[in-house]
Amino acid sequence: MLLERENVNPNRTDAKFGGTPLSWVAEKGHEGVVRVLLERADADPDQADTKSGRTPLSWAAEYGHEVIVKMFLERTDVNPDTVENEYGCTPLLWAAEEGHGGIVKMLLERADVNPDMVEDEYGCTPLLLAVKNGYEGVVKMLLERADVNPNIVENKYGCTPLSWAAWRGKPPVVKMLLEREDVNPNTADRKYGRTPLAWAAWRGHQGIVKMLLERRDVRTAIQDNKHQTPMSLALSKRHGGVVKILLEVGNINSDATNSSR
Repeated sequence: MLLERENVNPNRTDAKFGGTPLSWVAEKGHEGVVRVLLERADADPDQADTKSGRTPLSWAAEYGHEVIVKMFLERTDVNPDTVENEYGCTPLLWAAEEGHGGIVKMLLERADVNPDMVEDEYGCTPLLLAVKNGYEGVVKMLLERADVNPNIVENKYGCTPLSWAAWRGKPPVVKMLLEREDVNPNTADRKYGRTPLAWAAWRGHQGIVKMLLERRDVRTAIQDNKHQTPMSLALSKRHGGVVKILLEVGNINSDATNSSR
């Protein structure tokens, strides 16, 4: 084998992406080759590629290669919380975004991994990424942590996890968030000024509208940046079921003249 030759550099990077052999095989999930490379004393298991600044662990975490991730985490010379330079992601952020629950669990068991790390591109945390994609198991693991902020606001639209879950129609995730007393159900996003209830009403998610209205602290007539309330948004989209649910609550002003319930 090539790796048995003393004149072979296991850390040599390719010209196009700057990846090492270990990065490539970690990304592709070749467990046997990763194991052989890690047995080399001259192989750097934490060498980042020169284009994106991603380590072999980061690649394995994104693509869900649990066995390979475990191999890296068993090493003392691998940083499990390295921040790449392209998107500002860590291995945990990648695993959460892709819904790899087993890898998220392994990383959260590490004291040197930040469970509330904010990535650079849009200001998302692992929780926000898991919520946006509806990964219930990952959301549950993150919400069980006392050091994870359930009201974090991302940078692009200024949405909270609850707003994302309501907009994208993820009832189980909405339920988990609403069970938290420290989750504010009335936070409006910065771009449109819509609350989670407004997003659910606009999208016609009847089940989520019902769940939100079960919270006695949810305000039903908050106006967005265009002075629209959840009722007026539901009417504009002809979501009759949502309109009916809102009317049953009472004290709804469909012409958006009130700003509180």
